[in-house]
Amino acid sequence: MDTGVDKSLEEYVGTVIIPMYDSFDAGHDRTHALAVIEESLRLSAFYSVDVNVVYAAAAYHDTGLTAGREFHHLESGRIVRNDSRLSRWFTAEQIETIAQAVEDHRASASRDPRSIYGRILAESDRQIIPESIILRTVQYGARHYPELDKESQWERLCGHMMEKYASGGYLKLYIPESRNAEGLARLRELISDRTRLRLSFERAYREVFIK
Repeated sequence: MDTGVDKSLEEYVGTVIIPMYDSFDAGHDRTHALAVIEESLRLSAFYSVDVNVVYAAAAYHDTGLTAGREFHHLESGRIVRNDSRLSRWFTAEQIETIAQAVEDHRASASRDPRSIYGRILAESDRQIIPESIILRTVQYGARHYPELDKESQWERLCGHMMEKYASGGYLKLYIPESRNAEGLARLRELISDRTRLRLSFERAYREVFIK
């Protein structure tokens, strides 16, 4: 399918940037990066934006995980600004827009994205599919908190669900044309039903911890 993205940019991203995701955890791997790119391009059709800028921001958004998770969004912005090869396709102003978009995509950010590009990227990165969210949370727990036993992993998941996704949580949605509002409503129903949530956790736990 023709995305409208410059083919040479696609080739560069596909051979140099996307392989970076192969060393990240399962919730932020190549599959995640490609899904964010696909959704970003889909949402870009609703707005007057530069599709190449949208594409680049989505492709680079988690590259900063090379330096750890806590400040990965800022590191991703640094990677964008320091990649001199981007000047082949973008002006200095466009590169700064891309850098700001990747800096602003994180759900826990204290402020809203500074541009429509940041809002498209942030929305695309949410990918609120309830079962996938549960699985990714358990995968994250397995990688970063391997010392926790099963019940502690369960409690960690419950705390994360309440803090981020429950009503009053810090997650924000920005693009009305996305599918996330429906997904968030279904996830909140799941969170409110501890029996169903536990069953979902059990399925994810078996997939992650029981080989």
